[in-house]
Amino acid sequence: MSTIRAFDVRPLDIPLHTPFGISGGAQAMANNGLVSLTLDGGATGHGEAAPLPPYNGETQADALRVLAGARSWLVGRPVDDWRNLAAEFRARGGAGCGSAQCAFEMALLDALARRDGVPLWKFFGGAGTTLETDMTVTTGTPEQAAADARAIRARRIRQIKVKVGGPKGPAHDLARLAAIHAAAPEAPLILDGNAGVSRADAGELVRGLRALGITPALLEQWLAKDDLAGLRALGEESGWLVAADESACTAADIRRIAAARAAQIVNVKLMKAGLATALDLVAAARAAGIGLMIGGNVESILAMTVSACFATGLGGFRFADLDTPLFMAANPFTGGYALDGGRISVAHITAGHGVTPR
Repeated sequence: MSTIRAFDVRPLDIPLHTPFGISGGAQAMANNGLVSLTLDGGATGHGEAAPLPPYNGETQADALRVLAGARSWLVGRPVDDWRNLAAEFRARGGAGCGSAQCAFEMALLDALARRDGVPLWKFFGGAGTTLETDMTVTTGTPEQAAADARAIRARRIRQIKVKVGGPKGPAHDLARLAAIHAAAPEAPLILDGNAGVSRADAGELVRGLRALGITPALLEQWLAKDDLAGLRALGEESGWLVAADESACTAADIRRIAAARAAQIVNVKLMKAGLATALDLVAAARAAGIGLMIGGNVESILAMTVSACFATGLGGFRFADLDTPLFMAANPFTGGYALDGGRISVAHITAGHGVTPR
């Protein structure tokens, strides 16, 4: 039985080409954390914490504090029963910072899979090795939105995700969406509010979209995370698919969403609460007949590759939003998923997630 020989944590700061803006604010740099976990046999795994303060309030300092505090009790612990060790990490503080929980579990599973010579996509079930990602147009001006849409299409990425909501209101978002639609009229649009759209503004956006002749592929978490009745009404009144993101962090959340008939899709983000919880969330969504999307925070190729392995290995993910490595001005890693247009492949990964710090 393998045990943990070393557990190291350091900041991971990666500049972005431009700030990544959502309805709750913008982030100019990926202020993340890097975990390296070495087993007694020498296998080393790596994990990433990617907190996003505008998303759920977690900060880099929160993640680093939780991870550094775990070193004293993790070293020497057996790891083969990884889910029980993950549960202990959660009980000792990980529940207060999902990105720290995620980084630990990523590093642990990477080390175990490298030890055994198994790629993570196969560890998660081996259902497939490819999926199609969108790319995001963050908050900004209509002119910038149009330029971003043209750049996305020039990359041969088919689907465009657009951040909506925030203080400038529906008229500003509708001007941006009109500019995007003019620049890329055939692109399916995923409209993500990050829980920053009021019910009144949601109604104005729906009416404005109809007037523009835009039928979105998906409305992702426009309303406040606890407003399940509003999400249900939004879907019923618009006739469009609705996804829950901030509303869906645990299997219990999925059961509440299903009971309220609030959404048809759930966005699974490993950074919410780690991989073990994400597995439970997927199982609950499947049991309830709710479709799956894989997404993330502002993550490097390391964390995004783990999410790609998770989604392809399990199979059945209808939407994917794994584009943030494209926003980064530097890549401190080797390896990771292969990208051809919007097509992500992990077929070449032979052990673990295949990503290593330079």
